[in-house]
Amino acid sequence: MTRIGIVGAGVAAAAAAASLEDGLDDTETTVLEKSRGVCGRAATRRRDDVVYDYGANYIRPDDERVVELLTETLDTEGLVDIGDPIWTFDGAGTISEGDGRDDQKWTYRRGLTQVAKRLFARTDATVHRATRVTTLHRTDDETGRWSLEDADGTRWGPFDSLLLNPPAPQTAELLRSADWDADVRDSLADAVDSVPFRTVWTGVFHYPFELEWPYYALVNTDKAHEIGWIAREECKPGHVPDGESLLVVQANHEWSVDRYDDPPAETLEALAELTADLLEDDRLREPDWSDHQGWRYALPEGGVPREPLRRAEDEGLYCLGDWVAGEGRLHVALGNGLEVADRIADAD
Repeated sequence: MTRIGIVGAGVAAAAAAASLEDGLDDTETTVLEKSRGVCGRAATRRRDDVVYDYGANYIRPDDERVVELLTETLDTEGLVDIGDPIWTFDGAGTISEGDGRDDQKWTYRRGLTQVAKRLFARTDATVHRATRVTTLHRTDDETGRWSLEDADGTRWGPFDSLLLNPPAPQTAELLRSADWDADVRDSLADAVDSVPFRTVWTGVFHYPFELEWPYYALVNTDKAHEIGWIAREECKPGHVPDGESLLVVQANHEWSVDRYDDPPAETLEALAELTADLLEDDRLREPDWSDHQGWRYALPEGGVPREPLRRAEDEGLYCLGDWVAGEGRLHVALGNGLEVADRIADAD
């Protein structure tokens, strides 16, 4: 039996868990997730018959293995395409037609968390939620190579292979907690810790009326506007009842960092004002309800060199996620999870 330990239940971890169960004859997989949900930044909430993805927005079918995973391996019920286009705007607030980027944009009627939920459902993995791992232990004996300790002092393992899926800064912290080869540990921790991230503060605004625009979303192309992204959740089939609208508004990095710890009500009000000004619609200043989420480690802007990853993998420790590849996209995270599973299966 191959015992797999996974820290974090994001989409990369879910893809790796499902692929490992298919690729190895006998596995026992334990997943420890600090939150109460799965799928990481591909997050979905529900309120008043409204479904909204308030982190990642959609999946691009740009990786053949990911397309096969979503359309052949998993049940396709509820998998839908967002047909409306993405337009652009600049720092001056000038809106222009898009350039055709992301022509296909997939989501689920029940939200993007369906990706991880469906992947884990295909496995016999045990997912322990609300369990925050604080320490890695190197066992290196006949019982296995790794074990984990959580915030309550509970030990988990031993595991033959250990997969780390938290954002890079949290993964680096975990790596430094381990008592193992200092050269391998420190070189990997330093490489992981050097991955730059953009912070995103997200506001969600619901309105009891329809918005009639020719686009699904707007993206700021010059990064010179306080808003980086606005998406219309009503363009996603099954997400918003007829006659209503819901905007997911993501502030740019600098604005998000400056406001991150401010009172949420004040930040929501300011973000609604910016949205109304950009879209030239004063009705948008006063949503009938709102929601918010701060993503301190939202979008990686660099990856991890292969060499320190390889040295750790030789000892049964694997890092995975979009930040490993250096691109904050769901299909990239899924593809990375599949690649990590391949390397574990080849090493078995």
